[in-house]
Amino acid sequence: MRLQPKLRRDPVIALIFLAPSLIGFMLFYIIPFIMGMVYAVQDGSKAAHFVGLDNYIQLIQSQSFRKAAWNTFWFTSVSVPIMLMSALWVAMALNSKLFIRRFLRTSYVLPLVVPVASIVLVWQSIFEWNGAMNHLFEWFGWARIDWFKSEYARWIVLFLYLWKNLGYNVILILAGLQQIPKDFYEVADIEAGTTWTKLKITMIYLTPTLIFVAIMAIVQSFKVFRETYLLAGDYPHDSIYQLQHYMNNMFASIDIQKLTAAAVLMVLAIWLVVTLLFRAERWFRSFMN
Repeated sequence: MRLQPKLRRDPVIALIFLAPSLIGFMLFYIIPFIMGMVYAVQDGSKAAHFVGLDNYIQLIQSQSFRKAAWNTFWFTSVSVPIMLMSALWVAMALNSKLFIRRFLRTSYVLPLVVPVASIVLVWQSIFEWNGAMNHLFEWFGWARIDWFKSEYARWIVLFLYLWKNLGYNVILILAGLQQIPKDFYEVADIEAGTTWTKLKITMIYLTPTLIFVAIMAIVQSFKVFRETYLLAGDYPHDSIYQLQHYMNNMFASIDIQKLTAAAVLMVLAIWLVVTLLFRAERWFRSFMN
């Protein structure tokens, strides 16, 4: 009986249980990424000579890479704030005594269980050249629009991203709202607290959740490549040509050096953004207190 509590406290036991996941993470993520960092500073010859930052310099000089990087930056910087504000507004509405809120909670979760291919098929049936939207335009006497080969493609992908991922972020924020003790709001009501006082209480306790949701939204914005690829193919319109398109094309042409260099830069950019978010969280909590 004395041995069992000791084993529970022993970190070796924990490592044994975690070993399968840690080994898989090392084999499929950490080791390939380290190998990619090595490839990024070598040339493409069989001898694999060390070339330093030459691959990164060529990458930055590439017009295709700069276009992909700018489009990715634009999409993330626009979609993530819209996602956060929309998810926060919906979650606060669902957390109140709203009519048919149970039905609304279910409806926001439904896009999560729909396969990506099915979603893309619906979007194509709406926005392709012979789709429902152009038929509606013709009915009103307006000219057709080639949605996926124009600047409208950017906004279509943005709306698709919001529609598909809003429910997941609403669930996360709703869980954070429900963890806030009701006593604080009751005290605010007793002391004749204003709406700003209640909002301040909400934001102080919800900040860690919002930071986590922001990180997940950034990751989701990079994963929108799946939908974009199925909608428009390898070489879509310039407005939706993103870093994942560039890396996918480099992989198809077996240009491993540029592929790995682009991947390293993307990881560094995500790491920088996440670090800034955590710093902003600490500053905000100290400011609100």
